[in-house]
Amino acid sequence: MSYCVHCGVELEPSLKKCPLCNTPVIDPNNIPYYETSSPYPDRKGKVEPARRKDAAIFVSVLLLTISITCGLLNQLVFSRNLWSLLVIGFCLVVWVICIPFIFYRKLSPYLAVLLDGMAISFYLYLISRLTGSADWLYYLGLPITALFTFLFELFMLFTLKVNRSFFSVTLYIFSLISLSCIGIELLCRNFLEDPMRLTWSAIVLTVCVVFIIAIVTILLLPRVREEARRRLHF
Repeated sequence: MSYCVHCGVELEPSLKKCPLCNTPVIDPNNIPYYETSSPYPDRKGKVEPARRKDAAIFVSVLLLTISITCGLLNQLVFSRNLWSLLVIGFCLVVWVICIPFIFYRKLSPYLAVLLDGMAISFYLYLISRLTGSADWLYYLGLPITALFTFLFELFMLFTLKVNRSFFSVTLYIFSLISLSCIGIELLCRNFLEDPMRLTWSAIVLTVCVVFIIAIVTILLLPRVREEARRRLHF
């Protein structure tokens, strides 16, 4: 038995309208479907992605504008010292770092790391010109830059040519940290004319050696390696 949706009176199955309020009888099992058009456009708008050439032009123009503006301010307004060399050198370093990512993606990663080291060395040279002291540059700044450039070259070599799994890359990173700390402390002691021995870098080396031995053990035991991968979800 059905009922009127408006007044609730009981209806006979053969009725088409409610005898009390003349409301049409609606069969919930046979409701007509009317297709309506969507108020939104069918075609999705597409924005053309920026090309690498456009990004290269934007970055170059931005860095060049910053360098020229600071240079003019240095010459015309704040001319007590050559502070603009720091800004110009920083813009140069950023531009060189962006080369393999924006300007030329086919650049060899080894050459990219070498160019980064050269750009940072030139920036340190500009700082030495501004400070009027070059001892720290030749005995500390340039050697540390050369050390990190060499270590990053080794890191890229092992990552790209030997093995680039998670545990292998972690092993390379801990080795890089330990060698970097040892080199920095020895170079600082040589610059300060202190006895050549390890102090704080020995602590870093000890921690890194513990992790290195653990990772090497995992790499040498296949079942332990697979269990670690399953536990770490990678």
